[in-house]
Amino acid sequence: MWTTEHTAETTLDREAVWAALRDLHTGALRYDGADTFELHGPFAVGTELTVTPVGQDPFPSTIVDLVENETYADRTEFGTLVLTFRHTLVPTPDGTRVTHRLEIDGEGADVVGPELGPQISGDFPESMDALFEQARLRA
Repeated sequence: MWTTEHTAETTLDREAVWAALRDLHTGALRYDGADTFELHGPFAVGTELTVTPVGQDPFPSTIVDLVENETYADRTEFGTLVLTFRHTLVPTPDGTRVTHRLEIDGEGADVVGPELGPQISGDFPESMDALFEQARLRA
């Protein structure tokens, strides 16, 4: 398995960050530079969605973990590889700490991960800043 994560903090409360994250992943929120999500059912574990990264082809994913205001994760399978994207929100005395984690698992993950992983996760800091800005605008 190969993993990486990016953690950042905001003064926004967890509910405001969650609302923006939820709306992004249900397709209700769209903004420049963000992946596009199309939900195929309720916002719940087991629901499939289509993810379209900026400038790339769409791919299917499945929600595998969802606890309101706490965690969201979706999983995508590419051949023998399984990519899990997870957001974890933790309240702090001054706001919220958010961790965006990517796990690449499956046959060949230890070989492919070090090359593919940074290509996928390279924009995590900018993506999180943009998510915080959207949450701020909507709060």
